[in-house]
Amino acid sequence: MSFIQTNLIHILAAIWFVTCWGGYTRYATWKGRDTACLASVLHLYREDWMRRMLLRDNRIADASVIGNLERNASFFASSTLIILAGILTVLGASERAVSLLADIPMVQQASQGMSEIKLLCLALVFVYAFFTFSWCMRQYNFAAVLVGSAPMAGERHVTEQERKAFASRAARVISMAANQFNFGLRSYYFGMTMLAWFVSPWLFMLMSAGVVFVLYRREFHSDVLDVMVYTPTEAPLPEVIKEAA
Repeated sequence: MSFIQTNLIHILAAIWFVTCWGGYTRYATWKGRDTACLASVLHLYREDWMRRMLLRDNRIADASVIGNLERNASFFASSTLIILAGILTVLGASERAVSLLADIPMVQQASQGMSEIKLLCLALVFVYAFFTFSWCMRQYNFAAVLVGSAPMAGERHVTEQERKAFASRAARVISMAANQFNFGLRSYYFGMTMLAWFVSPWLFMLMSAGVVFVLYRREFHSDVLDVMVYTPTEAPLPEVIKEAA
């Protein structure tokens, strides 16, 4: 009880952090079901990609794209292990780290035990990131197998319904891998906010809310989303304004 009373604001900040992260993840999944967002629009593009892939016999470019996506996940998985190694190193010298933080202006002083808890929480965030990126890599491997097993364009015994089902199934596997990659990147965003926890729990809570705002803007109201949902039948707003002038 004494520990809870002493560090109540830090416990509330941690609860707020988990609420922001978990709450936004559930909200984005729910809202993306009936609202245009980066995930839903990209899934439609992946379905178009798989349907067009079935019309050509040469799938080298398709396999290369999936390989590049897998390498991106592999890069972040490797980077996560390096970050974890750094966190564990600091955790082993927590007493020296606390003394260094105490000399930095505007940093709220905390006990060594509380600082070690913060480092452990930061390590847990990047452990989660590693698992998501590694699972993303495996799913891209599954997608590569699907591309290799795709029916050729000239196979007459494959019906059109089977081709559509295959394209939908392959697109879903790639989208599932992309969603895991997105979860991993999201953990990096929230992991960065935990650095503010070492300065002040209030700043930590403010940064957590700020990351939610940034993620929401990028996934549901970004300029790149406006470009991807654009169709030739409707002119973009700047073009309409120019013509009216």
